[in-house]
Amino acid sequence: MLVVGITGGIATGKSTVTALLAQKGAYHIDTDVLAHQVMEPGQPAYEKILQYFGENILQTGGQINRKKLAELVFNNEKERKLLEQVTHPEIHQLMLNHLQAAQLQGVTIAVVEVPLLFETDFHKDVDYVVVVTATVEQQLLRLMNRSNLTKDQAYKRLAAQMPLEEKVKRADFVVNNSGTIAETKQQVEILWQHLLQECVNG
Repeated sequence: MLVVGITGGIATGKSTVTALLAQKGAYHIDTDVLAHQVMEPGQPAYEKILQYFGENILQTGGQINRKKLAELVFNNEKERKLLEQVTHPEIHQLMLNHLQAAQLQGVTIAVVEVPLLFETDFHKDVDYVVVVTATVEQQLLRLMNRSNLTKDQAYKRLAAQMPLEEKVKRADFVVNNSGTIAETKQQVEILWQHLLQECVNG
């Protein structure tokens, strides 16, 4: 089974590229979904997060308010790193469980969407790295629209990540998602043919 890591900057369109690959038949794992799961009440990460950040980050039903938590950690590097130390091992284990299940099902290509692929060392678990790019202006605009953030808040989230240029240097394949959806689809088709060939070559 070929394991493909999809990463890039925040709001570059990783989910779009991953969805297009899933449409072509790739098995899809979204680590953001796994992050939601590890923060659910009753999970080990949930209790650790509450111990450190307090109950003021909870919503009425006892769920963690992820937007509120994100605002806290993006303004404080120490707290962001602490949150990552709590959640990333749990997310990593869930990801490995999903990959194992996929392999048992006979999946040939699995794509894992991991925003912090290099920062968390998750790249060690994939065979092939795809980096999705967009312009800084597009990232800021998408982030502001998607998460209802001010330009300053959006820029802080961009600045908290590894520079996109650095990720591109470490990529096996780059999808430039700054154009039209048709242009992105064309690049994903080329990528898909590459991945099929990688499977053949073993």
